[in-house]
Amino acid sequence: MTDAVAARPARARIPRRALHGVLLLDKPLGLSSNDALQKAKWLLRAEKAGHTGTLDPLATGLLPLCFGAATKFSQLSLDADKRYLATLALGIRTTTGDAEGEVLERHDVGAITPGQIAAACAAFTGEIDQMPPMYSALKFEGKALYEYARAGVEVERKSRRVAIHGIDIVAMHPGTVTLDVRCSKGTYIRTLAEDIGAALGVGASLAALRRTASGGLTLDGAVTLAQIEALPDDQRAALLTSPDRLLADAPELRLNTQDAVRFLSGLRRRVDAPDAPRVRVYGPEPRAFLGSAHITAGELIADRLLTPPEVQALL
Repeated sequence: MTDAVAARPARARIPRRALHGVLLLDKPLGLSSNDALQKAKWLLRAEKAGHTGTLDPLATGLLPLCFGAATKFSQLSLDADKRYLATLALGIRTTTGDAEGEVLERHDVGAITPGQIAAACAAFTGEIDQMPPMYSALKFEGKALYEYARAGVEVERKSRRVAIHGIDIVAMHPGTVTLDVRCSKGTYIRTLAEDIGAALGVGASLAALRRTASGGLTLDGAVTLAQIEALPDDQRAALLTSPDRLLADAPELRLNTQDAVRFLSGLRRRVDAPDAPRVRVYGPEPRAFLGSAHITAGELIADRLLTPPEVQALL
C-alpha cells in the first residue's frame, strides 16, 4: 500500500434510519420517478423506500413515496385512479406525442371552438381502448419501449382497456387548452392528447402534464425536494404521514387487544360488520394501525399486516 493510499481518509457513512410512512412528493419537471425517490430517500436517510408507480420526467405533481412498513401498501396507490391537469398544444403533432419530439405537422387552430373541444373530449369519456405509445416505459422483451423508439425501431403493441371518468376544460389560450382528466391507472395522457387532436382534425401533442391526485391522495400537503432539503435533518421525518393514508377510502374497523393480537398473527375471526373488499384495521390505541383486510361472509381475513415493532413505531 502506498503512503498516498494509506493516508486517504475513510469516507464517512451516513447512518440510515428505519422510517415508516408516506411522503406526498410534488415531483419536479425533468426528474424520473426513481431519481426523485432516491433523492428523497437520501434526504431522509431512510433504509427502505419505494414509489407508487412512475410519473414521466416531463410531468410534475403528486408522487406518493412509501417508506418502511408503508411499502406493503404501495400497490394500492399504484392501482388507484389518477387525476391530471393536461395542457394540449393544438395543431402540433410530434414524433413523441409531447413537447420533446420533432414536429411532424402544424395546422391552423383559429377556427376551433370550445364546443368542438368539449365534444371531442366527450367522445373519449368512458371505457376506451388505448394503444401504448412507443415513447413509454412499458416493457417489451425486457426493454422499455422508448429504448426501441430512440433506436428507430417500431414494436408491435396490444391495445389496453382504460377508463376515462371525466374530462373538463379548465383553460383555453391561443393554440392551447388545459384539461382536468380523471382516469383509471395505466391511462396514457399523451395518447389521449393525440386522439383528441385527431378528433378535432388538427392534431395535438402534450405540452405539459401535472398529476393532481392518486386515489384519495392529493397535492394538499405535498412537499418539494427543495422544501425537504431546506429543513433541518431532525425535522424531515415529520413530513411522513401514516401508511393508513393509502387506505383512506376504505372503511375502518377497530379491534380490542385480544382480537388485535389474533389479527396480527394472521388468524381469521368473526366480525359484526358488512362484507367489504378492503378495510383498515386498528387496535385499541387511537393510532394503532395494524394493516389491511377484507370481510367475506362476516369473517375478517388479513391481507397486509404490520409487524408488532412497526405498529409500535407508528404510535
